[in-house]
Parts: sequence; structure tokens; C-alpha cells
Amino acid sequence: MKQLMLILLALAVLPMSASQLNKEVQLPNGLIYKITKEGTGKVATPGKFVSVHYTGWLTTRKKFDSSVDRGVPFRFKLGAGQVIKGWDIGVEGMKEGEKRTLRIPAELGYGSQGAGRIIPPDARLIFDVELLKVE
Repeated sequence: MKQLMLILLALAVLPMSASQLNKEVQLPNGLIYKITKEGTGKVATPGKFVSVHYTGWLTTRKKFDSSVDRGVPFRFKLGAGQVIKGWDIGVEGMKEGEKRTLRIPAELGYGSQGAGRIIPPDARLIFDVELLKVE
């Protein structure tokens, strides 16, 4: 049993193979992510503060928000419900320096309410996210 645990632990910490880069992964909740740049730093886990740069798009490719354009990273506590569920789910497990594209279904975004005049009801969202720091 102890050997099995050691093997599983070793597999969990192996570096990501290049074959995972740029491949879309769909989670059971409908969120799709694609790693576009591998990271090498600390891993984002629930309860940690993370700083990210992001750009948000509607599926029409209309940009609706960007911390990159403002030049100011966005900081939040992962898993604390401070952001849409799709972000808490999609950022978890990222490594510092990693970039991901998140395709977030409406129910993990702003749902049937939308967000003001910017994000319509039932909108799927696309975010390009770069994890800058984990604290």
C-alpha cells in the first residue's frame, strides 16, 4: 500500500508533458480549458491568494474586460466565491507563469442574469488568464 501511495504521489508531481499543451480539456461541469503556456512556479490551490492578468471575451470575440489593458493585475482568494465559479474552477491547479484559455458555460459565469449591459443573459465566456503569483 505504501508503495502504491509513493507511485501515485510521484505521478502527481511529474512535470506536465508537452502533449497537454494546447489541448482542450472539458470538465464534467462544462468548463473547457486549454493550457497555452506552461508554468513552473507555485500551484494555485483553494484558500491561496492569486494574482492574474486576464482578458475576457464573449463568444462573438467582443472583448468586455482586460486587466492587461489596465496594466493592473487582479488579485483574489481562490475558492472563496469572490469571482465567478468558472474562475475558481479554471484557475485552480494553475502554476505561476502558466497561461490558460477558459471557456466558461453560462451557469459557471453570470447565468441567466448576465452582467449589466456588458454580458448578456446565458452568455458563454472566454477568458485568457495568466497566473502571475500565488500567495
